[in-house]
Amino acid sequence: MAPAALLPLLALLAPALGGASPACDHRPAQLWCRSPEVAAAAACQAPSGCAHPTAAPVELSLFYESLCPACRRFLVEQLFTAWLLLPAEALNITLVPYGNAQERNDSGKWQFQCQHGPEECLGNMIETCLMHEAKNFSTYFPVIFCLESGSSVTKTLGACLQVYAPQLDGDRIAACVRGDTGAALMHRNAQLTEALDPPHQYVPWVVVNGKHTDELQAQAETSLLGLICRLYQGEKPEACGSSGIPEAPPRCRR
Repeated sequence: MAPAALLPLLALLAPALGGASPACDHRPAQLWCRSPEVAAAAACQAPSGCAHPTAAPVELSLFYESLCPACRRFLVEQLFTAWLLLPAEALNITLVPYGNAQERNDSGKWQFQCQHGPEECLGNMIETCLMHEAKNFSTYFPVIFCLESGSSVTKTLGACLQVYAPQLDGDRIAACVRGDTGAALMHRNAQLTEALDPPHQYVPWVVVNGKHTDELQAQAETSLLGLICRLYQGEKPEACGSSGIPEAPPRCRR
């Protein structure tokens, strides 16, 4: 097949060269819509279904806490794998590290108490400040994967940055963690978590396209890739159809 950039030109030149332009009879109708170039190059009228609307990505929000074993496994084995295998247009992810924590305002400063103790609060804060500093999901998610898959969420930031995002400034992230910015960001995570409808009963808590149901949660924990593939309305990526992942460990209940 001619390169895509040449197809419109070939379509214009075909009559002048005395040959017929690509005939519908010789190109299966189901292939006309595979690309705008094919439809533009064909002399015949493409079917009315050949409009190329962009399918919306599946929106997934993960509410989790940094030291919850079930959260770590879901993020590392399911979420990160799905993100690696699926194109960006198929899946959009939001991470909210807070989980079953509690907050209080002490003399104008936000204080947090976490289910797995102060180290988990620190882990939540590190990942929140990392997201704030990096901005770009594809920059910070591999670092969070590194933190959550390692032996210590709170002691490996420098090593994970060096491998996955050396352009980020670890000192700026540390300053965020120690300062008012980190506390304000964690307060926002608390607000997002408390606003869940229905309220979360455990973590990891998965919201898909703005909804949480027991069925969606179970499907996400069994095979997130399969769930996203079923929900995505665009052309199915090659990764779709992969098998599920073994049963997850018990969730971290409130």
